[in-house]
Amino acid sequence: MIYVISDLHGYPFDKFLGLLKKARFADDDTLYILGDVIDRGADGIKYLQWSLNQPNVTLLLGNHEKMMRECDFLFDKNVSDSLKDLNGLQRINLTIWMANGAEPTVEGLFALSDEERTEIGLYLYALPVYKRIRVGEKEYLLVHSGLRDFRADKPLEEYSTDDMVWGRPALTDRYYDDIITVFGHTPSWFFGSAHEGKIIFSETWIDIDAGAASGFPPVLLRLDDMVQFSEKT
Repeated sequence: MIYVISDLHGYPFDKFLGLLKKARFADDDTLYILGDVIDRGADGIKYLQWSLNQPNVTLLLGNHEKMMRECDFLFDKNVSDSLKDLNGLQRINLTIWMANGAEPTVEGLFALSDEERTEIGLYLYALPVYKRIRVGEKEYLLVHSGLRDFRADKPLEEYSTDDMVWGRPALTDRYYDDIITVFGHTPSWFFGSAHEGKIIFSETWIDIDAGAASGFPPVLLRLDDMVQFSEKT
């Protein structure tokens, strides 16, 4: 079975494991997390350490992991010294990240050993930006935010990383007709109160960000049969 979830944003890790248990997620299943496991909530570092050790779990790059990656000086063994010597761009990157809810992630990072910080840094740079998969007879494009400035004739390779982690589609946007695009990043409440806490299905895409960063429980979607799992179901 193939599962997808997105934008956990430090959601309590024990509740997330309970969600996997509810779905009977097993070693021969596959889970794709479409970015943004960190920031805002307290357990972001736990997600990174867990996912990098799970052979059947793939974390995709989200905009928050990208912001963390752009502050790679925090992974330095002499991090206290490196903070004193930040250049202009590094200060800007850290300021932007902190303004987007990085404080609990930074605190968790500083609580790690030098080796653990290095391991996370290497893991972040290895995260894929998108995945194309087939489930049964259907093809899916998995990506954090959808595709900014989408054109059906534009090859995926021509989209920048920012196009794939910072995009914000409109409810009426269409993507590919022959492949379903699955993304997060834009919480479903953004499209109106009728969508709060829910996955949104359109003809060409699925938005699976149910709004965990805003207090709504995340929703785990099984692509094989479109069954949804949450705290409430």
